[in-house]
Amino acid sequence: MKRRTPLRGWLTAEAISLTGTRISMIAIPWLVLTTTGSAAKTGIVTFAEMAPLVLCKALAGPIVDRLGPRRVALFADFASVLVVGAVPLLHVLDLLHFPTLVVIVAVAGALRGPGDGAKQALVPDLVAHGGVSLERATGLGGAVERGATMSGAALAAALVAVIGAANALVVDAVSFAASGVVLALSTRGLGAPKPPEDVRDPVTVEASYLRDLKDGWDFLRRDPVLVAIVTMVAVTNLIDQAYSALLVPVWAKDSGNGVAAIGAIGVAWGATALVGSVLAAKYAERLPRFKTYVIAFVITGVPRFAVLAMGAPLWAVLAVSVVGGFGSGFINPVLGAVIFERIPAPMMGRVTSLNSALCWALIPFGGMVGGVLVAGAGLAPALWVAGAAYFVTTMLPTVQPQWREMDKRRSVPAEAPEPART
Repeated sequence: MKRRTPLRGWLTAEAISLTGTRISMIAIPWLVLTTTGSAAKTGIVTFAEMAPLVLCKALAGPIVDRLGPRRVALFADFASVLVVGAVPLLHVLDLLHFPTLVVIVAVAGALRGPGDGAKQALVPDLVAHGGVSLERATGLGGAVERGATMSGAALAAALVAVIGAANALVVDAVSFAASGVVLALSTRGLGAPKPPEDVRDPVTVEASYLRDLKDGWDFLRRDPVLVAIVTMVAVTNLIDQAYSALLVPVWAKDSGNGVAAIGAIGVAWGATALVGSVLAAKYAERLPRFKTYVIAFVITGVPRFAVLAMGAPLWAVLAVSVVGGFGSGFINPVLGAVIFERIPAPMMGRVTSLNSALCWALIPFGGMVGGVLVAGAGLAPALWVAGAAYFVTTMLPTVQPQWREMDKRRSVPAEAPEPART
């Protein structure tokens, strides 16, 4: 039982941190949208947070491998307490202006990127230490993420309604502190990080930051499955960000349902996604990965865009969210297991950080793209365009043969790559 303490602690820390993050994902766009009335400014703030997040996550990979993911994750959590806490403090002092908010969310994103990447790089060590399968760990992680989506959305709606969007971020700041404490106490059993070893030739290869970064990139780009996953997820993340950060808030405002509807959608989606993730944690090892991927994306993609575009009542929107959320619970456990088992242990930090950063690379533009679509064509056409793009992106793998390799399970850690060709 003690061997699984680090895994349980990591899951608990993720639950705390992700709940706080989900609060900020609702509170910040709502704060900008209600104080400025501008969808474009809302998109700018989203971009200001996500661009540094993606860039710093990509660049932090070699540091994660050298210092150890645990150290990097703890530093990011504790530093984020001060940065996120600055928003409600400045709000109370009447010093929170739009340019100031943009700077703060940019710094917060710069910290969150390496922190998120480091926490993901911990997964193989947690799996090895606890003696569980990758599908089980990624499924439980997915369940935690979905549960945080549900509880964070509900809590955000309540906090924004009662104390205001800016003050709701106090909870986000506290969540970073609590997450750091739990992670620090529970993962001591993993031990200190070992000095990184170059997986090619430690005698002739220069051990440098840029060399490590290039090695991670070379490994990633030579794996056709990882490249296919990164490309697909990057595009769907762009559309998902436009949906959650812009299209849903605008729909809630225009339809008169208000911020409570945003929270209700999050709860409906998160609750069934949690159930799906728990089932994936238990049964994903036995399921065909590619078929599971296709079915999950069919039910979790287009319907949620279509129901908003058709002006359906709230109960119908929630019903679609219930079904779509359940399907989404199977996606990350399957893709996560494929990604982790294809990466050699000595390169885990840099490759997972690069992989995640590339998957998130288009997210900074999501709010802006959503804002442009709404401003140029209106809400309903913007939703139809986003839904169609989502369908094409997620179903394209059905005609791409490299995706079939998902069903070829590998042992962990993966074999070391061949020397890079120059």
